[in-house]
Amino acid sequence: MARILDAASKAVDERGSDVSIADVARTLGVTRQTVYRYFASTDALLVAAAVHAADDFLDRLAEHLRGLTDPVDAVTEAIATALEWLPKDKHIGLLIAPGRADEHTASVTSDVALQFANAMLRRFDVDWAALGFTDDGLDELAEHLLRIIQSFILDPGRPPRTGEALREYLRRWVGSAVTARSSRPV
Repeated sequence: MARILDAASKAVDERGSDVSIADVARTLGVTRQTVYRYFASTDALLVAAAVHAADDFLDRLAEHLRGLTDPVDAVTEAIATALEWLPKDKHIGLLIAPGRADEHTASVTSDVALQFANAMLRRFDVDWAALGFTDDGLDELAEHLLRIIQSFILDPGRPPRTGEALREYLRRWVGSAVTARSSRPV
């Protein structure tokens, strides 16, 4: 399966989302049925390729956020950075791409996407437990972040907020949700 994912990743690098199971099979020198044994559809293969690439994205994001211990600053910067990086990331961008409301964008709250967001939160230099966040609270925060990211990707606004204007907006509205959650008794 690793060979299939590597071939799919290479194909995505070359052609973006215009990849089929037949392309991957041809690259590997195997039949389409061999690939179908592991992936039921091209969409399933593309999602798996995106998940396969997720660790690199998370590592880069964690490095970018290193040293941010304030939950509002960390969440604000994580969302803003994800919104800046996702359209340029051919792999993760397969799941949620600007102006593309389709089967991939619906997966933003799938188990895979939620695991991705949870892994992102847990890589922050924020002491979530000391702030009163339980595992369930982090699960909810991960879902909330994904929903915000999806909303901005599907409709960035008119005009779209970017840079510091986006960060100020997120700090004010998302930050208040994080602060309210962390100050509630658990």
